[in-house]
This record gives sequence, C-alpha cells and structure tokens, in this order.
Amino acid sequence: MNDQERITDLILSEKKMSSNYDTFASECVNVQLRDEYLKLFSQGHQTQTNLFKTAQQKGWYQVEQAPASKVSTAYTRFTNEMPQ
Repeated sequence: MNDQERITDLILSEKKMSSNYDTFASECVNVQLRDEYLKLFSQGHQTQTNLFKTAQQKGWYQVEQAPASKVSTAYTRFTNEMPQ
C-alpha cells in the first residue's frame, strides 16, 4: 500500500466514523455521553480536514472549481426546497 492509498483509506475511515458518531450522538439519552460523541465527531472532522489538505497538497485529491452558473442553480434549488 502506498502513501496515497493510505491517505485515501484514512479519509474514508474518518468519514465513516464521523457518520457513526453523528448517529450515536443524535440517539443518545445520556447528555454526558452525547457530549463525548460530539467531541469525537468534531475531532474526526478536524482529522479529516487535515488528511484532505495533505492529499490536496500532494496532488492526490483535486477538486474542480464549479462554474458560477452551477453554484447559482444549486443555491436556487436549495432555497426553494427549504421549508417555509
């Protein structure tokens, strides 16, 4: 396994763990335990951001800039779907 594959694996693992922590926190009755899950959730997002930045710096994770027209269309669609 090379470095790029390791980083990709770590990013995917962090995404899955964040999803789990979100579910655990939202379904937790005990407030203290919920707060701990939320801390883990936040830490996971920070780790994921750091991994993403590393992958981008190495050229392994390229994100294309969306054209302004697509951003505007998505914004309009989201705005129209929001409950009034």
